[in-house]
Amino acid sequence: MSFLSKITEKPWEHAGEIEGLHDRLENGYSANRTGLFLFLAVVSSLFTLFMITYYTRSQFPDWEVLADPRILWVNTAVLVLASVALQMASNAAKQNKTSAMRNSLIAGGVLTLAFIAGQLIAWDQMVKAGYYAADNPANAFFYLFTGLHALHLLGGMWFLVSLGFRMKQTGAKDKVLHSVSLCAIYWHYLLIVWLALFTLLLRT
Repeated sequence: MSFLSKITEKPWEHAGEIEGLHDRLENGYSANRTGLFLFLAVVSSLFTLFMITYYTRSQFPDWEVLADPRILWVNTAVLVLASVALQMASNAAKQNKTSAMRNSLIAGGVLTLAFIAGQLIAWDQMVKAGYYAADNPANAFFYLFTGLHALHLLGGMWFLVSLGFRMKQTGAKDKVLHSVSLCAIYWHYLLIVWLALFTLLLRT
């Protein structure tokens, strides 16, 4: 580049290129974030309808109070830790601490699987105690709530595993960092949903 070209160069043109790249990344993240929140809105409507139906059905005279397995308390604590781990992964991603992010994601995934395994143990305890879904509406709702919630967690686990593979790909760093943040939001949401379901099950 000649001296004259340097003098007449327009810096804002190059800045526009850089800003354009940044805007594309931000727009992609915003689109994914919007998509996630739309999905969570649909899921919220689904769970809200089930919870309203549960409470309404519990007012009928044939309703028998469900004896919740004590392991549900342990499972709840495990899910809280999983949510904390995902938040730590999100914080590490923002600070470009790849190793800490990876370790936190693994911890969150392991804790989530432990929660799901704990829910299966709760199912086993309920069946052995004679609480069958067909015997009482409360029993049926218990299996429905815990099963539906676990299904959404498994969906999150699938995305978490695919995120792990994407971390190994070159040139996907920015997308991975954004995805970790979205994963944390999803886990926090499912924690809130479970706390609402657990409270409802305890009180009725």
